[in-house]
Amino acid sequence: MSNHDLVINRKMARQNGIVQPLLTDLYQITMAYAYWKSGKVNDVAVFDLFFRTNPFQGEFTIFAGLEECLKFLENFHYSDSDIDYLMQTLPDNIEPEFYAYLKDLTCKDIKLSAIEEGSVVFPRVPLLRIEGPLIVAQLLETTLLTLVNFASLMATNAARYRMVAGKNVSLLEFGLRRAQGPDGGLSASKYAYVGGFDGTSNVLAGKMFNIPVKGTHAHSFVTSFSTLQDISSAALRHAETQEQCDLLQLAADWRRRISAILDVSPDEASDGELAALISYAVAFPTGFLALVDTYDVKRSGLLNFCAVALALNDCGYRAVGIRIDSGDLAYLSVLARNTFEQIAEAFKLNWFAKLTIVASNDINEDTILSLNEQGHKIDCFGIGTHLVTCQRQPALGCVYKLVEINGQPRIKLSQDVGKVTIPGHKEAYRLFGADGHALIDLLQRSSEPAPIIGQKVLCRHPFQESKRAYVIPSKVEHLYKVYWSEGRICVRPKPLSEVRARVQASLRTLRQDIKRNLNPTPYKVAVSDDLYSFIHDLWLQNAPIGELS
Repeated sequence: MSNHDLVINRKMARQNGIVQPLLTDLYQITMAYAYWKSGKVNDVAVFDLFFRTNPFQGEFTIFAGLEECLKFLENFHYSDSDIDYLMQTLPDNIEPEFYAYLKDLTCKDIKLSAIEEGSVVFPRVPLLRIEGPLIVAQLLETTLLTLVNFASLMATNAARYRMVAGKNVSLLEFGLRRAQGPDGGLSASKYAYVGGFDGTSNVLAGKMFNIPVKGTHAHSFVTSFSTLQDISSAALRHAETQEQCDLLQLAADWRRRISAILDVSPDEASDGELAALISYAVAFPTGFLALVDTYDVKRSGLLNFCAVALALNDCGYRAVGIRIDSGDLAYLSVLARNTFEQIAEAFKLNWFAKLTIVASNDINEDTILSLNEQGHKIDCFGIGTHLVTCQRQPALGCVYKLVEINGQPRIKLSQDVGKVTIPGHKEAYRLFGADGHALIDLLQRSSEPAPIIGQKVLCRHPFQESKRAYVIPSKVEHLYKVYWSEGRICVRPKPLSEVRARVQASLRTLRQDIKRNLNPTPYKVAVSDDLYSFIHDLWLQNAPIGELS
């Protein structure tokens, strides 16, 4: 390996090592050669990266993945081994000079403009605008799409969970074991946090992205204990006095005392479960959050948990709470809260009534909405499969389309009007109404003057002539900033915590009817009158004229 490759590899360590120029579709490389062979090395192109439909039957999307795109541009380089592989893989007739050309390629001549990461975005409005040498811009397509598509889908899914759960309930991402492979799991943890989740079970994501990590224990920990004799040591030093406490003796006494209050016989409760909870409490006296549904929540789990929690209290520690992983979550959470309140009242321990109740068990958006209607008492949801796999819609469908070459606009036509591209170099503006909410996103040709606050703007549907309206904006937000130009990052990406805050701030600019779960109102995306005429003139120029006979 050359010294240059070593330098590149050290730089690549700052990003996901899988993200590199060969993480692309073969046709990007074959097109690059065909462009090169056709003498298009000096052609300059503009590409738009956008999506056509909001996911999850909703009317908004969260843009994410920009930071990873910038890292990709910063580290873009074909290594010696990449070139060797391509020489073995591509047809023998490829000219050797093409490989020399690829070897020297970087993104120094690329200019990338983008909407701020964490922003609410809408169909047809480009998230990224890539300008520069045609061949380089083409080679970026697949990788940029893979970096934006899943990130934005995941952040949107997480933001929707956050909205239905409400701001007072914690959300934890528990999906690593169910995710689409290790990289999918890592990305899911990162972008669930961006979308509004409070933490993850994924330890590597915690280390890499500074996300709070949370977790308790599995059913296997409980079932690994059979009797009270399985406890190797129940000794615990008092938090303040440092005197030795016998947690087994204290818990057994408390279980007898509170069984009458809870109307449950201690003979019905599992001794193996009690042994497991005591052992876990000895290991984590300051973080005792226990799984209580291994056998029976009402007749065993809650009784055993409360006995150990009260024993810990005798030793100067406060338990954190419980996790319920099966059964009727609404009923069981209400039962648990009532149980905690009964004990708090009986023993004058106000904090006991407020113990945390965590629920997990194949939870999705509809589950949370149903639990809300049933008046659940859950403080925190642990969500895995439906979140990280985006089961309701597994792909966002971002596309990357050529809209200009050598200053000449390009349009892609289709019998499906939704697939017709909006040509040319464009700017995007968000216009706000008098109530402070975002009213409409407006695409204009870059040569047009920006909309002005208080001045009437004609906004038109890009393809339906009769759909048009005048808007007098109370605020105008230019959506694009140049993030990459002249071989360097121009605007440093914000820390993940700030991107996360941006998501919630951006969502607050939307009216509630646009964000609601059922039958949301579509948000309008329009074009200027000038761009409308430009689109349709170009359409007529490029559409073939049929002949009837």
